[in-house]
Amino acid sequence: MANDENVGPSLSDTYVVGVDYGTLSGRAVVVRVRDGAELGSAEYVYPHGVLDRVLPDGTRLGPDWALQVPSDYVDVLRHAVPAALTAAGVRAEQVVGIGTDFTACTMVAVLADGTPLCEVEGLAGRPHAYVKLWRHHAAQAQADRITALAGERKEAWLQRYGGKISSEWEFAKALQLLEEDPELYHRMERWVEAADWIVWQLCGTYVRNACTAGYKGQLQEGVYPTREYLAALNPQFADFVADKLEHPIGQLGGRAGSLTAEAAAWTGLPEGIAVCVGNVDAHVTAPAAGAVQPGQMVAIMGTSTCHVMSSDQQGMVPGMCGVVDGGILPGLWGYEAGQSGVGDIFGWFIRTGFPAAYAEQAAALGQDPHEYLTGLAAGQQVGEHGLVALDWHSGNRSVLVDHDLSGVIVGQTLSTRPEDIYRALLEATAFGTRTIIEAFEASGVPVGELIIAGGLTKNALLMQIYADVTRLPLSVIASTQGPALGAAMHAAVAAGAYPDIQACARSMGKAERGVYQPDPDRAAAYDRLYAEYQLLHDYFGRGTNQVMHRLRTLRAQAMA
Repeated sequence: MANDENVGPSLSDTYVVGVDYGTLSGRAVVVRVRDGAELGSAEYVYPHGVLDRVLPDGTRLGPDWALQVPSDYVDVLRHAVPAALTAAGVRAEQVVGIGTDFTACTMVAVLADGTPLCEVEGLAGRPHAYVKLWRHHAAQAQADRITALAGERKEAWLQRYGGKISSEWEFAKALQLLEEDPELYHRMERWVEAADWIVWQLCGTYVRNACTAGYKGQLQEGVYPTREYLAALNPQFADFVADKLEHPIGQLGGRAGSLTAEAAAWTGLPEGIAVCVGNVDAHVTAPAAGAVQPGQMVAIMGTSTCHVMSSDQQGMVPGMCGVVDGGILPGLWGYEAGQSGVGDIFGWFIRTGFPAAYAEQAAALGQDPHEYLTGLAAGQQVGEHGLVALDWHSGNRSVLVDHDLSGVIVGQTLSTRPEDIYRALLEATAFGTRTIIEAFEASGVPVGELIIAGGLTKNALLMQIYADVTRLPLSVIASTQGPALGAAMHAAVAAGAYPDIQACARSMGKAERGVYQPDPDRAAAYDRLYAEYQLLHDYFGRGTNQVMHRLRTLRAQAMA
């Protein structure tokens, strides 16, 4: 617990609310400021979900699109926050602040007053008027041009992003909007991260957060890519930063403003309480897991996995999503890497590869499909299934930064069973994480501990596989709502309850250390499987074989 002189005067009866905006739903949690106790939570599933085939009016979408409806985000405030408050049994007047986190990079095209273009009359049938979710990968061609031009011009900022810009990020998505719907691009007045848009709705003030600006908006040392560079991409893109992106930056844990009367009515919280500057789901989770020392890598595992770590060493890590001074914790270099598909891959297999007979057996045992397959897979020895897979079903974020790559399973025979494939997919995601860790180590940025957060921590087999594959002790965050807890912690700092997030983490952060330890024999067996994974990884991802890209092109042509 932090010393009393470092915190607010009456922490025993004060609370904060954290709201975590995920891919499919928003979750709110009420947290006690004194010790981080989570007293009540609630979830609200987005009514529109992810739009990846058609808009609400039936307009068809092309391949690799992933959109959302911004009103779903406001509905989280209307439903999940009051429900969490009720579940906690906390009086509204005891709440001193609210903080939010968001998937990134998720972008909203808006008018000057924050109105999303999809809510403007006459624009509901225009795909580019909607929120572009983080996993919108249809801007890969623009991302490739951004990277290639930066390489040709030897732009210094490129290496801060591992030498490659992702199709998920701000500039690629904006350039796609310009080139595919120029009328809508020119009508757009602000290009806003959803993390900042929701804060805007809460406090009435637009503040651009330092985290997404640095990691997703190519802002380094206070400077964006130059007007000359942008003009070389597309002459109409020259003034993108000045006209649509640039805005005052709010620091993490800072106060963006005060809760408006309208937002107070939505949430049931007191008007005027602190609204924290926005943040990214993965980054807020690090202090929630107590990861405030160099070398503690936090893997937030859900539909995708984001790897974040702070270090006192600055390195240029191939394929990283960025390194930002103070990007996670003040005074340290903040790194981000990630895998575009993890839980999504397991979910895909259940949807497409779970036989009716297995479903009947699982139901008889009172198990869901994941539990049933995990139980079957847990009985296998390492390598028994004879398979190795690549975890690229949603492309590769790190270290290849190529979302036109796709999944592979090698070794299937007529004897291959669903549990064999399921385990191979679990292992593939662990191999992907090991690839990321090795890239950090080879770049002079040591990783000493792996801390897991997110819903997948409940799968003990998966956690043990990660420990064995990476040969690292695995700690597990002691919270089922890591991002929401982290958002609440930042709100506590914004409300003045703690002087900084490190002090806050000492009181409110929590993790169970070394829960899973690597087994030497299994680790040695996984080394052999990982060597095969590496061969496939480099053959399809780094070599001259472009079969995955050709197949992607054929698919796009067939769907046109």
